[in-house]
Amino acid sequence: MKKTDYDIIVVGAGPAGSVTACHAAKKGARVLMIEKRQEIGASLRCAEGISKEGLAKSKIVVDRSWVSAEIAGAKLVSPCGNTLRLDERNAGNEVGLVLNRHLFDKSLAADAARAGAEIQLKTAATGLIIEDGVVRGVVGTSYGDPFKATAKCVVGADGYESQVGRWGGLETTLKASDITTCFQYRMTNIKVEPNFCEFLLGSVAPGGYAWIFPKGGDTANVGLGVLGSRLKKKGEVKAYLDKFIKNDERLKHGQPLEAIAAAVSVSPPVEASVADGLLLVGDAARVVDPITGGGIANGCIQGVFAGQVLGECAEAGDFSEGALQKYEKMWRDALENKLWRNWMVKEKLITLPDKTLDDIVKVLSESDLKTMSVYSLLAALKENLPELVKEFQEFI
Repeated sequence: MKKTDYDIIVVGAGPAGSVTACHAAKKGARVLMIEKRQEIGASLRCAEGISKEGLAKSKIVVDRSWVSAEIAGAKLVSPCGNTLRLDERNAGNEVGLVLNRHLFDKSLAADAARAGAEIQLKTAATGLIIEDGVVRGVVGTSYGDPFKATAKCVVGADGYESQVGRWGGLETTLKASDITTCFQYRMTNIKVEPNFCEFLLGSVAPGGYAWIFPKGGDTANVGLGVLGSRLKKKGEVKAYLDKFIKNDERLKHGQPLEAIAAAVSVSPPVEASVADGLLLVGDAARVVDPITGGGIANGCIQGVFAGQVLGECAEAGDFSEGALQKYEKMWRDALENKLWRNWMVKEKLITLPDKTLDDIVKVLSESDLKTMSVYSLLAALKENLPELVKEFQEFI
């Protein structure tokens, strides 16, 4: 008879979910990870960039089989073409490697399996089992049949659309101004710098940016994101991307190999990520960087903390909100200040016209930047062009 009772059920087999499952299982917890799709790693939902530092902090050893391209740095390009070049050491959390997410996600899930976690595909949670205000498991469907499993704790690793948190009473609501709608092609037959990621600012992608992430040879992920509050009609994001490609000599002769559409949260983190028998990780906990829209590294770092604490809770037999607060403190100490600062800066940046963005990138390109953080960028602007940063004074 198939087992239906666990210490932990992880809902969602993306990077944050798999890392959580792996580290909890390593500590002896009985873990089930469920994934609504029939294949882990599908469908792709991001530009696939991550830093080597982010992988190291997540205790993930680089496997060349899931690396599409090694990246030397990044280019920040203003609307008029002013360019700030940064090497990998100071280019932020999305630069270092461009992944093959289909293989990367499968590899992390395989690590979880080797640690002892069970994996169940085509299994969608449609609700939580809640008894006396405590989460006790999930109900849903598995390969079209009714599904029910009990657990001492359920982990919501179900991404941007996270329903697990909402079902469990945690506040996960998003405003349109905290959602970026994205469209991306994997394009071939293009001519871009093979080892630099590119971020293009301004009205090319209102409230967001366009990107080019090399995938090796003449192929790259080419996409853009537009803030939800700036959209007026269906299909507008794809139209912005098609126009961008048509107007770029390096891209206009390229052809798509894959097209994806997705939404990404660019919000502050959730007010609470734990409750009795419930824990959120990754995009479900809103740890995507509000400026870059990148969340793989943050989700994996959070997954390490979650797995460690869940393993300790399994040993103690205590998955109360109080016991899970250790996880809450760990990830907030590591990530929260930067997430909040970047969200507040994002709120300012989306108000700036193209001319101001041109001036900012020009000044930064002429500055001696040692690191690419919000603080260092604003400090450089304050020194060289103080009138541009009056509204950002509180962040410096």
